Amino acid sequence: MQSYYLRPIRSADNQPIAAIIRSVLTEFEANLPGTAFYDPAIDHLYEYYQQNRTAYFVAEINHQIVGGSGIGYLSGADPAICELQKLYLLPEGRGVGLGKRLMVQCLQFAREAGYRQCYLESLPQLTAGVKLYEKFGFRYLDHPLGQTGHHGCNLWMILDL
Repeated sequence: MQSYYLRPIRSADNQPIAAIIRSVLTEFEANLPGTAFYDPAIDHLYEYYQQNRTAYFVAEINHQIVGGSGIGYLSGADPAICELQKLYLLPEGRGVGLGKRLMVQCLQFAREAGYRQCYLESLPQLTAGVKLYEKFGFRYLDHPLGQTGHHGCNLWMILDL
């Protein structure tokens, strides 16, 4: 029997999570300039998510890291808007409800942190993620918000919390 577990990120998770993000983006041919693939922050996620009103949750199956997702600031935007960040799962973490559990955990944290809206950026080829965002009620925007530095993304969505 497999055990599924979500927990806050630890400093030892920096390298495994960065490798997962790069692996998934490569798998979907989304390892493009202007995406998280080239974002130097992914090598230091633990440190980033120690800031107030931020959190990153790691997903494990049988004590093996298979992905994660976080809530962070949306630079250059209204401080009442957070950003859903870096939701990536390895193939073995897909189809077992971990994406949904990560979304619930992140959105619950965002509400508790006092955010009123949650923004995200994605790419059309990340179809499972986009379907998940739609199921949670994210609606499409026709332009990006804030200054994420991810100019390679061309899907922008927002959810009222």
